[in-house]
Amino acid sequence: MPSQKLSVAVLGTGIMGAGMTRNLAAAGHEVRAWNRTIARAQPLAEAGVHVTADPAEAVRGADVVLTMLLDGPAVLDVMRTAAPALEQGAVWVQSSTVGPDAQSELAAVAAANGLLFLDAPVLGTKAPAESGDLTVLAAGPAAAKALAGPVFEAIGRKVIWVGDDGAGGAASALKLVINSWVLAITNAAGEVMALSEALGVDPDRFFEAIEGGPMDTPYLRLKAAAIRSGDYTPSFTVEGALKDLRLIADAGERNGVRLDLAAAGAERFRRAAEQGHGADDMAANYFASFPQE
Repeated sequence: MPSQKLSVAVLGTGIMGAGMTRNLAAAGHEVRAWNRTIARAQPLAEAGVHVTADPAEAVRGADVVLTMLLDGPAVLDVMRTAAPALEQGAVWVQSSTVGPDAQSELAAVAAANGLLFLDAPVLGTKAPAESGDLTVLAAGPAAAKALAGPVFEAIGRKVIWVGDDGAGGAASALKLVINSWVLAITNAAGEVMALSEALGVDPDRFFEAIEGGPMDTPYLRLKAAAIRSGDYTPSFTVEGALKDLRLIADAGERNGVRLDLAAAGAERFRRAAEQGHGADDMAANYFASFPQE
């Protein structure tokens, strides 16, 4: 049981949010959940989560609200409806990947409703979300830490505090930097597997050659294994990766940095989505290497 039992509302119970919600309930917190497609949230009732059809109902009386939605406009739309139902002093843990520039507008909604705002994206995909092994990147006021602490303890294994100004987007900026690396490896895995196929190279020989050296990475092997097995059960989708790479490329452009790999990577994910793989795991960028059938 947690050292402090809280009332927690989770808005967004997709691939990531569902696992986070289950872990909050398993930790002994009173949890309410809302998802735009309610059928995706209904299975959480078996874990003791109260599923609601309205975001305002979900957050009413909550100590903490956690948002895990697709993008900035989605978060803004939902919280404009939900925030007035929260009591002043409640903590808003904003864990969606929306980029640093979106945080000021979201923080303004929080301030207008007397909420303590935390910019708190997470590192990890479906499996870490389900096992409670996410890494939380957090920025926000010290006053929010007491209530946020038990939530972070339930969903993650590590918290990295990067500042006391959630509106400044420092945590979201760090998330984009990390995602630029993760998505570069993911795209590289797709191209390596496609090139191996085109040249008639056995992928086993590739991995034998790099094994144990500085070029070998577990994440490369993970995504290559998905491609080789044809199992694209999503841990993180092509559509989500496309959204993140567009955020990364835009952030670079606005700050005077040309990010050629991010722009090219976004184009690969766009093609894969156009070929019908938008809801597949992001390893399906592999299909972008081939003409659409």
